[in-house]
Amino acid sequence: MLIQTVPFAGPVRDPIDAILARRGEAVLAVITGVEGPSYRPVGAMMALWPDGDRAGSLSSGCIEADIARHAEAALEASEPSAVRYGQGSPFMDIQLPCGGGLDILLVPRPDRQVLDRVVEARAERRPITLAFGRESGALALRETGETGWDGDTFLVRETPAIQFFTFGKGPEAATFAALVQGAGYPNLLLSPDAETLASGGEAGCRTRHLTGPALPEDLGIDPWSAVILFFHDHDWEPPILAGALETPAFYIGAQGSQRARDARLMELQVMGLDPARFGRLHGPVGLIRSARDARTLAVSVLAEILQVAMAGAA
Repeated sequence: MLIQTVPFAGPVRDPIDAILARRGEAVLAVITGVEGPSYRPVGAMMALWPDGDRAGSLSSGCIEADIARHAEAALEASEPSAVRYGQGSPFMDIQLPCGGGLDILLVPRPDRQVLDRVVEARAERRPITLAFGRESGALALRETGETGWDGDTFLVRETPAIQFFTFGKGPEAATFAALVQGAGYPNLLLSPDAETLASGGEAGCRTRHLTGPALPEDLGIDPWSAVILFFHDHDWEPPILAGALETPAFYIGAQGSQRARDARLMELQVMGLDPARFGRLHGPVGLIRSARDARTLAVSVLAEILQVAMAGAA
């Protein structure tokens, strides 16, 4: 049995999704320890198949060929294998460009029923913990547990992907929605404007016609959601923002100058909202202040939202 690596082509596939999408035996590899700098974090996974296919990555490409060799041995032995690269590794001919050390556990023929349940949890946007048995390679699920070792069991905590709810009209809304779609994030573009919706649809975004200045109640906004408004007609903003403040969204923001921000906060106060809640509202939005180009603004706002998400996860 020969496992070969193949050149990277196209977007990186999710290892669990990829294993379930095809028949045949596979190996699921997971980073269980990092010493010093690392290209990928603890808990990152990669799937490998005997025909040379792979999904995901554990390095910048410097160890994948050797991982494939160990994956072949794990399949032939029908038992998990632990491998170390970098500092303290017996494989002195394989160097990590970033230095440090990397520990990887390879699990042959991972339990598909357990992986199915991981995918179900993702679809339900429910956090879940995947547990790997060090000696047996057995997989199990837990409702709690953070990424790392728990005795002889390695845990990988999965939380829902950030989902974006983009409200607005014009190129700013359509460009931002297209950017997050291209980055692979779940998203929904809501607009009263047919041209904006058509532009988002052409980029592959889910779209919804907004019939009035209000937040629809059936959006399913959760703690891993970002709500962002791109309106030039700022009269649309206060009712939508008021509704967003009733949700657990981790990010709520609106395009506009400081003057526009002050005006919308005043309107929210007139609507009866407690000013103490306004600290959740971001604006002016984006890491690049006064960005006037739609593409620059989109990148700037996405960077800010991801920064807020990372700060919250720290």
